[in-house]
Amino acid sequence: MDQYLEAIRLAIAMMLAHALVQSAAADQQAFDACLKSLQSSARDQAVPESVVEEVLGSLEFQPRVIELDRDQPEFRQSFSAYLRARVNETRVRRGRELLTRHRKLLDRLTREYGVPGHYLVSFWGMETSFGAYLGSMPTLDSLATLACDPRRSAFFTAELITALKLLHREGLAPERMRGSWAGAMGHTQFMPSSYMRHAVDGDGDGTIDLWNSEADALTSAANYLAELGWETGERWGREVQLPGVFAYDRTGLRHRAPLSRWRELDVRQANGRPLPAADMRGAVIVPMGHRGPAFLVYENFEVIMKWNRSQAYAIAVGHLADRIAGGGRLIAEMPQVETAPSRSQIDHLQRALIERGFDPGEPDGAMGPATRAALREFQAAGGLVADGYPGPATLDALDVPTEQGQETE
Repeated sequence: MDQYLEAIRLAIAMMLAHALVQSAAADQQAFDACLKSLQSSARDQAVPESVVEEVLGSLEFQPRVIELDRDQPEFRQSFSAYLRARVNETRVRRGRELLTRHRKLLDRLTREYGVPGHYLVSFWGMETSFGAYLGSMPTLDSLATLACDPRRSAFFTAELITALKLLHREGLAPERMRGSWAGAMGHTQFMPSSYMRHAVDGDGDGTIDLWNSEADALTSAANYLAELGWETGERWGREVQLPGVFAYDRTGLRHRAPLSRWRELDVRQANGRPLPAADMRGAVIVPMGHRGPAFLVYENFEVIMKWNRSQAYAIAVGHLADRIAGGGRLIAEMPQVETAPSRSQIDHLQRALIERGFDPGEPDGAMGPATRAALREFQAAGGLVADGYPGPATLDALDVPTEQGQETE
């Protein structure tokens, strides 16, 4: 019996190997044909002929890039796990060291662009752990692979052609252009389009090298944030303490109000002191619902979100910046929840909301603003705390199945 089973396993393995070889051959053939089309597009957009022939014509298909694009593990970290992994004592300590080391440069950037140095160092830490990991995937090969894939071909074709123009403009060596699997590059992980439009020569050597020049990378980050609309003299936001009775349907970025209004509602600083009497507007967000920490976020929070659309990322950047500048840890107790609802659960939740007459937009498995707004409406109608968070009680009310190992109430 053992020999029979082993023979079956061997036969299956050989069939799978043969199928993989055939698939790889087909992928390579399609990629080679696509490269010819890309060369034509590059010529039409004035990429130098030498770059078209010698660089673009020699790029290689990267199957690993397609695997990562298709089958990335769903981002299941809860907010508390996400923040704990990114704002830790090691990163805070290193950020403070670099803030001191680059003080002269950072002070100049603050004067020129209006962005304080501790924010620039925070972005640096969040993107590449201060340059410790810039990414190892061949940038041009990765972009070409994604440009030849139908899912987001137009976007990555534009990024690839921009990267080729950058290579020519800056005299970059193709083999040294390495970064994330999706083509982000350098200490601050700029996509080629951001590199082209916003990167700045910070060290005065006549070139912009985001891999090897920390001054170029930090100056480029300052310029980018300034062009995104950074409000000079304002912070990103702050942790706050909500009153015992609070209308959570007021939370979310859509519900911005003057600080004076939040003071009237008895929203306080995390230490219990009144909010400052500043002429600013802000929104209250609760990334883990009513049981987790609350934040009052300002205009610069939304600027950070133009860099990366994740609210968790924006809070982490702001909190890390505060810690690097000498601030303390969050005061609120963080719920011990390690995983967030999966993409399939959120898709189920969105469809359940639609069935019940609430509009989260097209189901896509992502907790965007429209889904949060629809969820608040459902929660309010059902007598739940309308915090827009898919906690266990809300998932249960929508008949969303609980997955193995997930928190229950």
